[in-house]
Amino acid sequence: MKNTTVFFLFFLFATFGFAQQRATNNAMSQKKITPKSMGYKLIWEDQFNGHELDTTKWNVRGVGPRRIGYNSAEAVKVDGGYLKLFALQKGDSVLAGAVGTARHFTPKYGYFECRAQLQESIGVWAAFWIQSPEIFKGGDASTCGAEMDIFEFFKEIGTDSISHSIHWAYGPNMHSVGPMNSYLKGLSKGFHTYGFEWTPEKYSFFIDGYKFYEQRQGISNIAEYLILSMEIPETRKSLEKTIFPDVFLVDYVKVYQKQKL
Repeated sequence: MKNTTVFFLFFLFATFGFAQQRATNNAMSQKKITPKSMGYKLIWEDQFNGHELDTTKWNVRGVGPRRIGYNSAEAVKVDGGYLKLFALQKGDSVLAGAVGTARHFTPKYGYFECRAQLQESIGVWAAFWIQSPEIFKGGDASTCGAEMDIFEFFKEIGTDSISHSIHWAYGPNMHSVGPMNSYLKGLSKGFHTYGFEWTPEKYSFFIDGYKFYEQRQGISNIAEYLILSMEIPETRKSLEKTIFPDVFLVDYVKVYQKQKL
């Protein structure tokens, strides 16, 4: 009886502990990983030290009209060890910041990671994504690439929820997978680490070392570039609850690859 009681108490404790873990996130596994534990080595990074964007690594992206507003260099700052991508209201205009590595760094495959603090508001949204320069040229993701949305934070969907998607074949026959929604308690507060593994066979999405999703459709087999952006919506109505200025803070971006044998 004593041994049975001990076993029963252990079972209750383990079950309760597991239930609590599941309540805090909906990850595929409760085992945390690191790029190193997966066999990856760091090949590229930006810690955003200094007081200006490193233009050997990034360009301010897409300056000009963007949905109901504009992408603007005015909304991109590097200060205090952070990249700051703002959503700003300037008169009747809405400005947003975005940067990309096109023409500087276009890797194929690897583990992609950023540590970031998400925006506060509903209406605008923070995003970390990888983009193909060939995505308009055909329907085969393998040869024309894909848009890999490592994360987008639509706060109106949920305070502690984040979305992941894959898109390819831009145009009338575009294909998409997702959104896949991850839940992690406390996600909207403070800094968290967002990871993404891209291999010839699959995509995997991570938050704070937990693996949330694995996807095997729309796999790109061409080199692509990285983007960090504050996004603005299609309609003014979507901005009714937005508080300006708002900011997406990025502490670092790191890219890892496995050593070739």
